[in-house]
Amino acid sequence: MARAPAGRRIELADLVRTHGAAYRQTHRLTRGQHRALRAIAACRTAALGGHTEGCDVCGAIRIAYNSCRNRHCPKCQALAKERWLAARRAELLPIEYFHVVFTLPHALNPLAQGNPRVLYGLLFAAARETLATFGADPRHLGGEVGGIAILHTWGQTLEQHLHLHCVVPGGALTRDGTRWVSAKPGFLFPVRALARVFRGKYLTGLRRAFTRGELRFAGSVAALADPGAFRQFLATLRAHDWVVYAKPPFAGPTQVLEYLGRYTHRVAISNDRLVSVDAGQVRFRWNMSDATICRIGR
Repeated sequence: MARAPAGRRIELADLVRTHGAAYRQTHRLTRGQHRALRAIAACRTAALGGHTEGCDVCGAIRIAYNSCRNRHCPKCQALAKERWLAARRAELLPIEYFHVVFTLPHALNPLAQGNPRVLYGLLFAAARETLATFGADPRHLGGEVGGIAILHTWGQTLEQHLHLHCVVPGGALTRDGTRWVSAKPGFLFPVRALARVFRGKYLTGLRRAFTRGELRFAGSVAALADPGAFRQFLATLRAHDWVVYAKPPFAGPTQVLEYLGRYTHRVAISNDRLVSVDAGQVRFRWNMSDATICRIGR
């Protein structure tokens, strides 16, 4: 059973220290994943050494352990987030912004597990090309659109859920670069049309990747190595509607930055979501108030 020191709530580091060795024995991890587990377990402990912190006002001195600075550590994201936010503030425009989310069907999850770089890269490319296509259309904006895209590979319950969050300015720059064309208040592009174009561009890219031999097939997707089976797989994906979400959720630049910061510097599960660990089960919060149980090592 993983336990936190008296007077402190359970943390992800406690789980890693208690169950990390057993997890490594039952799961095949990459070098980066091994490194992340070691860093999380050692963060702010004597293993990484320490330093002194002094107050310029009262003269008080405190000895503190060093942080691991691993991007997957839930205790090492606050400073990185603030630095990122400061760098982005200068880029904001005094206009309306839109939140657009491109989601991949869960049928692609097994293929993505063995081909993350290819499928994630296609997600970025298809989303970018879709937004560019609609932005360039004179029926909409007739110019070049911009934006920031953030990849998420999990959902609130830590299940695989591949989607791309995009924050897009409400307008476009004309091709000659001389004029800004504003979107209609509260409306960017029609989401159903976005979803159809996004689906087409993604599947075109996926078919191209297969033809070029860029995909690996193993385990549950081994049968897709056959060209006929892969064509049928693409046809099945094309037969269903894909999901694209778009709306203006922001009241101003500050809200834009804070929202982006939560997504660019958030790990899969933060310490404040952990409720308890007992009998090999972790209880954690999701959707602010509900709780979910998952079995360690599953």
